[in-house]
Amino acid sequence: MICAMATWDDVREIALALPETTEEGLYGQPSWRVRKKLVVWDRPLRKRDLEELGDAAPDGPILGAKVEHEVAKQALLASEPDVYFTTSHFDGHAIVLVRLERISVADLQELIEEAWLMAAPKRLAKAYLEQHA
Repeated sequence: MICAMATWDDVREIALALPETTEEGLYGQPSWRVRKKLVVWDRPLRKRDLEELGDAAPDGPILGAKVEHEVAKQALLASEPDVYFTTSHFDGHAIVLVRLERISVADLQELIEEAWLMAAPKRLAKAYLEQHA
């Protein structure tokens, strides 16, 4: 079975379906926030990233996403290195970079929901979980 791979339209649809999520600019790129807290964002590679990654630098769209903690970040990086990666810019931060064209829509949905749950105020997150249990 072939799964459809994600697009920016999928990111937008998934993120904006979550309560109180807005789309805002971040350095000229779209980002999605819940009550001003960053959830996911378009994160093109910068010159330093390209130098660091060399030939391994992806050339497609890249999504930045918050994850629960460093252990979750390392687990994603180890489990699917063709989808998730990082750069030294994010060392010490619970953030992964995602090759958008290589993640399934289902996995993207899970990633964005988890990022949203971490950024959302506790009461809002609790209400969402109770509604979607």
